Amino acid sequence: MIDNMKFAAAALALALGVSGTAQAEGRIRIAEQFGVVYLLLNVAQDQKLIEKHGRKHGVDIAVDWVKLSGGAAVNDALLSGSIDVAGAGLGPLFTIWDRTRGRQNVRAIASLGNFPYYLVSTNPAVKTIADFSQKDRIALPAVTVSVQARILQMAAAKQWGKAEFRRLDPLTQTVPHPDAAAALIAGKTELNAHFGNPPFQEQELAGNPRARIVLDSYEVLGGPSSATVLYATEKYVKENPKTYRAFIDALGEAALLASRNPEAAADAYLRVNKGNIDRALLVKVIRNPQVQFQVAPQNTLVLAQFLHEVGAIRNRPASWRDYFFVHPALGDGS
Repeated sequence: MIDNMKFAAAALALALGVSGTAQAEGRIRIAEQFGVVYLLLNVAQDQKLIEKHGRKHGVDIAVDWVKLSGGAAVNDALLSGSIDVAGAGLGPLFTIWDRTRGRQNVRAIASLGNFPYYLVSTNPAVKTIADFSQKDRIALPAVTVSVQARILQMAAAKQWGKAEFRRLDPLTQTVPHPDAAAALIAGKTELNAHFGNPPFQEQELAGNPRARIVLDSYEVLGGPSSATVLYATEKYVKENPKTYRAFIDALGEAALLASRNPEAAADAYLRVNKGNIDRALLVKVIRNPQVQFQVAPQNTLVLAQFLHEVGAIRNRPASWRDYFFVHPALGDGS
């Protein structure tokens, strides 16, 4: 397994290596991470949908793609001006929204859909989060900041009370999803749990007979939730209206394709990511009835208000519109 600190430094260096100068209308630099939760971006990249919708709005758009791991690296890249659009979980969004309010005013521009996130363990003694001990190690994309870390805190608060919401934090480690999945499947490292996302969680369940689901994010959040989103600074959205509109339109078309043709969406994912995931498993993940591809957010406010209640963010949003830019495609989000 790679050294996590070196990976984070290399990822940030990659992001910062892209010019941080202000960009004119017609360019968009997008940071994504790992997993099927970024499928809409993969489809848009594969089919060149951003460029297509840009031409409809009268602008030729140059699209740059950056792959990072962890919300902290993504947020650093956005604030440095190295990227224009950040792809990450709700946890990093709420952190950067809270810290930039009244300054850069970072807000979300779209959801990437609803996906259940599973906390998977290979320890036979662990059936619920109450069974974790100091001997267990839980992999996350970013300790404390990631949406998985925040959902785990919310689950801990429900189990032991809000004062104990950080109770499981000492057991967590920052590990990129692909490395965490490989570790759980092999079963030869200190990592014996992973709070991941599709398709890595499904690969773990299929690849290690001892793997089991300990926690489902939908259960913690009270139903389907848009755990992964895209966000940008107010400056970028205001200064690039045609590019912004084309980007949202492209995501909408990608969502329709993923919903109507899972096989084509799976092939786009494989072409973009060049991974060795089994295609049948990938199609199964995309067809999961619990997965919904849409750009409108769903059930995001509950986590935001929890983070305010425990003091993780200073500002308390009254509505999802407080941390999302207004756009007709978002409709009646939540």
